[in-house]
Amino acid sequence: MTEQISGQVKERLLIIDDDETLRLVLDRAFTRRGFSVDTAGNISDALQLAETKDFDKAIVDLKLADESGLQLIPQLIERQAALDIVMLTGYSSIATAVEAIKLGAINYLCKPADAEDILNAFAHREGNPEADVNREPPSVNRLEWEHIQKVLAEHDGNISATARALGMHRRTLQRKLQKKPVKR
Repeated sequence: MTEQISGQVKERLLIIDDDETLRLVLDRAFTRRGFSVDTAGNISDALQLAETKDFDKAIVDLKLADESGLQLIPQLIERQAALDIVMLTGYSSIATAVEAIKLGAINYLCKPADAEDILNAFAHREGNPEADVNREPPSVNRLEWEHIQKVLAEHDGNISATARALGMHRRTLQRKLQKKPVKR
């Protein structure tokens, strides 16, 4: 998995994100930190790389265009059981965080996150019993967002099936999914 180049051992990192700019920024940041980096913009390319190369770590975006990064986690682990995966997302929810961990990710980060945040997520595998607990209940809008994410995860990212389950028009659901999640 790690490779030795000119006497120096490099960890192999796979970055999977459909945002090309973010992929390039993370590629440069991790290369400067001594990693050997490969990138993919979709599930198909990521799986092809996982078939041909061994990786130590992977950063997986939750929303990969019309695909869900959640679907990718078990497929990567099936191919490389020792792979450490951090899920990175701009669309965080409790439901997707729980699913990512249950599927095998070691941590879950909300965007924006830089290389240091991601390295810390790889380093801190254990939970923190001292984590702050929000004493205020979430807003109705946040609860709606969480519920949509839960139902979407239950339907493996299928927007049409999720819309039917929620009793909502598909376009309405797509509009809701394109909005940034409500913070509280």
